[in-house]
Amino acid sequence: MKSGFCLAALLLCAQATAQVGAPVPPAPLAQSLTLHAALDAAAAQVLPQVVNWRRDLHAHPELAFHERRTADLVARELSRMGYQVTRGQAETAVIGLLDTGRPGPVVALRADMDGLPVTEETGLPFASRDKAQVGGKEVGVMHACGHDMHVAMLLGAARVLADMRGQLAGAVKLVFQPAEEGVANEPNGAERLVKAGVLENPKVSAMFGLHVGITPQSTGTISTRARGLMASSDTFEIAVQGRQTHGALPWNGVDPVVVAAQIVLGLQTIVSRQTNLTVAPAVITVGTVHGGQRANIVPAEVKMSGTIRSFDPAVREQLLVQIKRTAENLAASAGATAQVSFDAGYPVTWNDPALTAQMLPSLQRVAGAQLLSDVAPSTTSEDFSYYGQQVPSMLFFLGVNPAGSDPAQWAANHSPRFNPDEAALLTGVRALASLAADYLTTHLTAH
Repeated sequence: MKSGFCLAALLLCAQATAQVGAPVPPAPLAQSLTLHAALDAAAAQVLPQVVNWRRDLHAHPELAFHERRTADLVARELSRMGYQVTRGQAETAVIGLLDTGRPGPVVALRADMDGLPVTEETGLPFASRDKAQVGGKEVGVMHACGHDMHVAMLLGAARVLADMRGQLAGAVKLVFQPAEEGVANEPNGAERLVKAGVLENPKVSAMFGLHVGITPQSTGTISTRARGLMASSDTFEIAVQGRQTHGALPWNGVDPVVVAAQIVLGLQTIVSRQTNLTVAPAVITVGTVHGGQRANIVPAEVKMSGTIRSFDPAVREQLLVQIKRTAENLAASAGATAQVSFDAGYPVTWNDPALTAQMLPSLQRVAGAQLLSDVAPSTTSEDFSYYGQQVPSMLFFLGVNPAGSDPAQWAANHSPRFNPDEAALLTGVRALASLAADYLTTHLTAH
């Protein structure tokens, strides 16, 4: 609100000085002031509806690829705003297209729609009471990762951009995607949409998205960085085959338990001794180890699994090679064998350096001193990364720390007590709309 007031005041001052014969701002600057003042005013006007959308969505969360009520709401609202609405891709996705009728690029904005199998414990008057069947069990469903806020903010930005259509060039494509949280052993929402051609017809020139979260900084803080913002996430499984024997006579067999222990330790040296950590951090964690049935039997097999996190695509590929080599060679040295398999997860969430540098002034205008433009990367992962593999993209974080509470009591994303501060909604609407509008008007000048 303060930034919008200041921009409007600057515009009024420029108009006043022009009346007394003082130099007026260059046309692009005057146009920018007018655009931003209108954008901020429109964002403030739509805010009450954004809050209503968010609370309605929060009370009715839906799991991955089941976001039917959410999709109906989104499609209905976009149609009312004048967007061309497409449905049917990736089961429940909703794509909105706003064509300005003027030549220019296509900018895309994304929001994820799915909730999580978490039973809510916030005590909010609009808390979710919905349940679903997961793995044969009835569980609670909750927007425990803030996707309800993402959808509401993008709908708010959609309204702002629709009102500003006459001042923009090119087109705006809104991607309301299912299943960011993913479903086991299935392609996730963004991967399916990319394969379905969501970035084509018309072809997207640049893409932006946000994710809310609890941060060390105050509510409304925007943070991002060029290059790797969030880690890739891959899963590995290693099956060590030995030869079963009596535990009192280990020399009569090949002990896969000892080999597995050596592999666990050997995997840690990949990061500490084989990875150039000045390029990008990396993590290899073994999360499960299973083998044996009795204390006095050397088993025939031990299985383990773990996760791999990295922030650079080249480092990611290197880690996969090194894990396989380490496991197989350590097993061979003991007369055992190791079978290594990988389940490819999300790629690195890569913020295009040139696009990030170009758009940081837009975020600076919105967040002011609350913009952090070079934050440490996060070891969590995001399927927004699939878009970044195809077109220049940028993701940013929006701080939503609960107001007036002890930071020690803040519940992070995926907690049943996750309760983001709605005060950040206006910042999110302004940021998404500003990125799209500024990107398009820059290219309008070029055209």
